[in-house]
Amino acid sequence: MTEGSFAITALGLAAAFCTTTAYAPQALKAWRSRSTADISLSMFLLMVTGIVLWLAYGVLIGDMPLIVANGITLCLAGTILALKLRHG
Repeated sequence: MTEGSFAITALGLAAAFCTTTAYAPQALKAWRSRSTADISLSMFLLMVTGIVLWLAYGVLIGDMPLIVANGITLCLAGTILALKLRHG
């Protein structure tokens, strides 16, 4: 791995960390409170669909930062979506 490709991978991992962990506080809050009244169902349906597509893309091109980030993000956003569907 060259220094340039390492830097690009590190950039991708840093971006993945930020966008993935951004869902953690909301997922935790929704899990604890069982309240999702202020969360947009259409936004989360669209977001989870996009995450699934990014994950599939990452798998198809073999991009580990995309696979890891979107796999974890899918778990977090999917939890929020499931709680929204269950508790409205």
